[in-house]
Amino acid sequence: MSGLAGLLAGRTPPGAYRWRATYDVADVQHAVELADRPFAHVDGAVVGSARELHAALAEALGFPAWYGANLDALADCLHDVRADTVLLWDAWSVLAHAEPRVFAVALDLLGGRITVLLRGDGPYVALASLD
Repeated sequence: MSGLAGLLAGRTPPGAYRWRATYDVADVQHAVELADRPFAHVDGAVVGSARELHAALAEALGFPAWYGANLDALADCLHDVRADTVLLWDAWSVLAHAEPRVFAVALDLLGGRITVLLRGDGPYVALASLD
């Protein structure tokens, strides 16, 4: 977990990254929480639409019941999420292929506030690798 270790130690700035590591979600969560940082996970295999994305993010990030389930509401609710949160987004390519604009805007919003680790293969995105 060397790339993740650097991130958790503050040697890598927050933002959005590609990450090819194959660690179990529970192991990643354990490492993140040992660093006293919040952890969230999105199983992108079941996120193929904007509606499904918002439902998954609301659950993963603990958004309030009044969350509006749109990109403006995502931007608003992210202000209440700890900036040192690490979001592991597995199988992100499902949404990236189905709704590329929604994916791009959501990733920009998320990566501008918290750390997002995109894990798995997918279309090209201009992100640094955490590996």
